[in-house]
Amino acid sequence: MSEATGFNRFSGTDGYIASQALIDAVNCAVALERPLLIKGEPGTGKTLLATHVAEGLGMPMDFWHIKSTSKAAEGLYVYDTIQRLNDARFGEGNVKDIRSYIKFGPLGRVFAAAERHVLLIDEVDKADLEFPNDILRELDEMRFTVMETGDEVVAKHRPVVIITSNNEKELPDAFLRRCVFHFIDFPDRELMKEIIDVHHPNLDAALLDQVLIKFYWLRGQDELRKKPSTSELIDWIAALLRSGISVSQVEAHVPFLGSLLKNEQDTDAFQRYSAGGGAMPSQWSELGPKFNQ
Repeated sequence: MSEATGFNRFSGTDGYIASQALIDAVNCAVALERPLLIKGEPGTGKTLLATHVAEGLGMPMDFWHIKSTSKAAEGLYVYDTIQRLNDARFGEGNVKDIRSYIKFGPLGRVFAAAERHVLLIDEVDKADLEFPNDILRELDEMRFTVMETGDEVVAKHRPVVIITSNNEKELPDAFLRRCVFHFIDFPDRELMKEIIDVHHPNLDAALLDQVLIKFYWLRGQDELRKKPSTSELIDWIAALLRSGISVSQVEAHVPFLGSLLKNEQDTDAFQRYSAGGGAMPSQWSELGPKFNQ
């Protein structure tokens, strides 16, 4: 196997349409054995990427979904002192065996696994500011010590680590230096058609055109606080298909607006526009030069 073939291990999957730049970023992270940090608008497929990388590389996968209360140590292991106290009180379990009360977290599980895993650390920016720095050493060295037993857990295979962020907080420079970075750009019209075809194959071309015209027009409205995302577009198309809405109806207005706009300020702005006689675009030429190249 040539070096180039060994590098280009991921090429996307049938269920996930990835740009060439994203494919290159994944392969770079896999080759360098560095975490891949993914940023981008909500709904652009950051979280789904890890699932499809695991599928494309033929690896099992584990998840670590970060919350505001998450602590780095929980990703390694948790010592269940409550269970041990209860067992001691009621005469159950082997309370002398501390190891039976050590429960590995996602990092601990992939380090201890017999085969190489993909690990998703999802929405790392939800945790406190010190969280990324608190997992630096373990991600670098791929090992940690269980303090209660003195056991050292060393990764048999470096996992493919994919980390997502919604840019809610700035991440530390020391953390960023250890990552391969990629920002998922919002899909252009042609890439979006490919993505839609995965979820809604053989969609009527005229309906697809009207759906995309309305969608990109909405995203171009400066008044909107939350622009509709790719995942919301997929849901909207599903609603249109299940309801039997015609192409002419989509051409005239935006049915099932609640599939696309998700707060009252945005729906109010749209309704004011409609009530004021604002026209709905039905041709790409009405969206400006960006869509007429």
